Amino acid sequence: MPLPELMDWQYELGGVLMGAGTPVQVIETTGLGRPPVRDNDADQPSMDGAFAGPDYYSARQVQFDAAVRIPGDPAACHDIVAALQAGADDPAVRLTGGATMALRMKRPGRPVKRLNGRLRKVDPEYAQVIHGYVPLDIEFAATDPTLYADEETTTEIPLGWLTGGGFKAPVTAPIYVQSGTTAADRPGWVINQGTGDAWPVIRINGPVATVTITHVASGHQLVLPTLNLTSSNQWVEIDTRPGYRTVTRETGGNAAALLSPTSRIDLFSLPPGQSEMRWTGYDNTNTARMRLTWRDAYTAL
Repeated sequence: MPLPELMDWQYELGGVLMGAGTPVQVIETTGLGRPPVRDNDADQPSMDGAFAGPDYYSARQVQFDAAVRIPGDPAACHDIVAALQAGADDPAVRLTGGATMALRMKRPGRPVKRLNGRLRKVDPEYAQVIHGYVPLDIEFAATDPTLYADEETTTEIPLGWLTGGGFKAPVTAPIYVQSGTTAADRPGWVINQGTGDAWPVIRINGPVATVTITHVASGHQLVLPTLNLTSSNQWVEIDTRPGYRTVTRETGGNAAALLSPTSRIDLFSLPPGQSEMRWTGYDNTNTARMRLTWRDAYTAL
């Protein structure tokens, strides 16, 4: 189902539109500034002051002071409250560890952004519902405090060879497409248009074996030395997103054992701006593909 388009000063939560031009008036919103911080400061021994340790962001608590206003139609007011509760009651989210729902929002001159988390509170006051007015206290816990673009960005990078590579005679089957003495090597470019680190979902479709994925600027690598995808129907997917960080095969099984011990999923992010991605592997058909999917990340609205 396509997501509803948002206008300025509108929000969408669980399929319910709130804010400007909707029956749900948003009076005040809190929790959209800098996320709470878990500090690790320690007092300096035998002297003034403290040693500043690393600061980690905690979950955001986004609160809405809102009201449903549909004069003369109490039933419609109840329907909106029920729709909000239904969005949070979805078993695919409520009963699944790590699963989240999206809070989408639009500010003037800004693209639509989203937070991922759980709807923790929908507290209506029904004293004036007979008049079509229901104040609402809504609380959304953004378990990931980062703001993300509403639309996903996808790029696909094929295997190929760089200038100076090619075939070494005599040519015998199977043919390995190579650049110099290394496996097939082709650069690709990805652009995170946000202001914070974005986390890609990386899928590699076969046929290909012995894969290494490199973020060139940082040197971070994901190495799968024993991977062997024998056809285009076989794939491996590496999800680097916070709260997920999994490696799965097309069967749905856990494939984390394919990664080398030095591979750090938790460091494999896309910084703001343009990044060069490079991957190597052995493919005698030159049809293997690596697809990266991510949402641009932002530190502020």
